[in-house]
Amino acid sequence: RMKILFAASLLLLALSHLSQVDASAYDKIVSHSRIRAKKQGINMCAIQEIIGTKKKYFSTCRNWYMGSICGKKALVLYECCPGYMQLEGMRGCPAAVPIDTIYGTLGVVKADITKQYVDMSKLTEQTQGAGSYTMFAPSDEAWEQLDAVLSYALLAYHHKRFLTKDLKNDMTLESMHSKLGLYINHYSNGIITVNCARIIHGNQVATNGVVHVIDRVIAPVKNTIRDVIGTNEELSSLNRAVKKESSLLGKLGQPGQYTLFAPTNKAFEKHKEGLKRILQDKTLVQAFLKYHLLSSVQCSEAILAGSRYETLEGSSIEIGCDGDSLTVNGIKMVLKKDIVTSNGVIHLIDQVLMPDSVKQVTELVGESQSTFGHQVTKLGLAAAMGPGAQYTLLAPLNTVFTDKVMSMDQHLLKIILKNHILKLKVTLSDLYNGQLLETLGGKFLRVFVYRTTVCIENACMVRGSKEGSNGALHLMKSLISTPSNSMYELLQKNGSFTVFLSLMEIAGLTELLKQEGAYTIFAPMDDAFDGVTEQDMKTLTSDINALRIILLYHFSNGIFISGGLEGSVTNLLETMQGSNLQMLSAHSLAKSHIRSLHYRSIFPNSHL
Repeated sequence: RMKILFAASLLLLALSHLSQVDASAYDKIVSHSRIRAKKQGINMCAIQEIIGTKKKYFSTCRNWYMGSICGKKALVLYECCPGYMQLEGMRGCPAAVPIDTIYGTLGVVKADITKQYVDMSKLTEQTQGAGSYTMFAPSDEAWEQLDAVLSYALLAYHHKRFLTKDLKNDMTLESMHSKLGLYINHYSNGIITVNCARIIHGNQVATNGVVHVIDRVIAPVKNTIRDVIGTNEELSSLNRAVKKESSLLGKLGQPGQYTLFAPTNKAFEKHKEGLKRILQDKTLVQAFLKYHLLSSVQCSEAILAGSRYETLEGSSIEIGCDGDSLTVNGIKMVLKKDIVTSNGVIHLIDQVLMPDSVKQVTELVGESQSTFGHQVTKLGLAAAMGPGAQYTLLAPLNTVFTDKVMSMDQHLLKIILKNHILKLKVTLSDLYNGQLLETLGGKFLRVFVYRTTVCIENACMVRGSKEGSNGALHLMKSLISTPSNSMYELLQKNGSFTVFLSLMEIAGLTELLKQEGAYTIFAPMDDAFDGVTEQDMKTLTSDINALRIILLYHFSNGIFISGGLEGSVTNLLETMQGSNLQMLSAHSLAKSHIRSLHYRSIFPNSHL
């Protein structure tokens, strides 16, 4: 008996493991909801209903802790998990739902109106007879939402039963009615849709198949995305634009999995002036249209929170939701959702989507650089960027424009800002160390590439670079200063480096400070020598070779801007003397000159 019990335990464990391995995203969400409701009794599931609507969802972990779905508060309800029912006087849902035919199961899941249509369609006998079917049954609420009575098509797959684990993403089934397609999407968040209708109660097993209750009535699908664009009067402007790009037009008429955010004629009219330039350029038209297309089907019912999706243009958009409304890039713009086609889904939007790749360089300036953009226009620099040419804007953040900067003489500010506009388009990937970039002001700026950032002269970039149709934009932490003095002139003019300069002269290294090159000097100020006695100085200057070694320990090959140092780690800089300096980026070391950092020690450890 013990052997039998042990064998039975192993079998149950194995079956349990196989069940978990084979479980779909939908099944896992139902299991999660069952765990959330375990205190309510056996076979109870936690359901979240969006307050003010009748929309219910099995609880995901994220929605449970946030207490909301699509940005709206959700009420937690407890219901019997699919396949189980309550018994009077007993806690939870201890009874399994009796197995019946598909026809009888429609009554069990309370899809009574669907059952009536089965009778009207004279399909009662078939749904009660032998066979294997999958029935997608609209709920009674789904039928009540219709504005008009539609001819009913029995949407079932003949001779095969598909449970939710069998309904794979991008699967196409054939309906018994006119052999039309049923388009299945199974999303990672557990949502399953058929022609964008959500399965709200799945896996009700019948003797001759399975019933899945869905949240809307689905109509036969015949048209492609191209067909819909060509026949929908609201999309005539979009249709004209698509016809300019024949390869895309062909793609939208072929089998595939696409989501199109289709701007209406009113959307085109709102952006008439901006679109005029784009629609005259085949490359821009292609980028513009592809930015409205995803290479996956995103039905509205599957969007429970904001997520980013890559478009066919290459950049990404964010699709989210706000109650019953879909949002694109955070804006409510979807007028009509889920126009299902044989190769995807269409959502009508009342605005056009503009990728950076079709924008003029001046249009790339964002909110965090708005002061720079305003000054460029005010000082006439936008007009100086003529049509047909390419430019790059090195845009300082708004915080750079302090009261001191804004009170500056306008002529001087214009000269400074001219050196923030390059005479060619340079993307982030085009930049390399030692590169020279010519500005609108006629200056040449040097590029310094470090492990985690790129700097141009004394100013370093922050994240947020953009590429437009005629230029690029990079965000800068500070105003760019162009050097006008040699290292020697800079130190001499400052007046705080007299001891260091005299030692450089004694060592015969003064020319190093005057000649062209790329160095970083850690120059000790005069007060760094306060603890050095007269005898120490005599010892220091008595051996020229030793003095040269010490001084060269303060020189590093290459130009290192303080903003280029990687934070929270030790940066090793090789000196001209051969040893490494250990630099730690900290607020206390943030004070810097254009090409040097002040450092308070002159003696390397080997010479102390």
